[in-house]
Amino acid sequence: METRGTAADARRRLIDSLYVEAMVLADEARAYFNEDSGGDRAALDPMTRVILSCESLKITTRLMHVIAWLLTQKAVDAGEIASTLADDPLRSLATAPVSEDAVVATMPPGTRALIRGSIDLYRRAERIERSRYDPPAASPARAMFERLAMQL
Repeated sequence: METRGTAADARRRLIDSLYVEAMVLADEARAYFNEDSGGDRAALDPMTRVILSCESLKITTRLMHVIAWLLTQKAVDAGEIASTLADDPLRSLATAPVSEDAVVATMPPGTRALIRGSIDLYRRAERIERSRYDPPAASPARAMFERLAMQL
């Protein structure tokens, strides 16, 4: 017989899978910027190489913000720190640097993929954090069912 997990179990699995994804993306970024991007970088003009370096720092910053936040969430789930401590602004998801679309378009394909991947990962972590404080609005269908149930 299959039992349903609690919302906390679902959140824990979500945090765990996001953590694995963040670590894989961080490893891909490390490999790309240490080894793979040499050919891409050599083909760029000097100013674009500087911009690429700045974008690599933004990718790393986004990933480290997400990983630090996820580690806090995992520590709370494991009972290693109190959930009230996780509400401390120092433990919240830090603001991510912005990559301008026009700049991203000038980057080599590998860099663009990492920028987009790190932004997507950050936005998902941000939605999870926001949901702790701003629960999602009730669905219109649920609201209608609740109104109908009150009339019965």
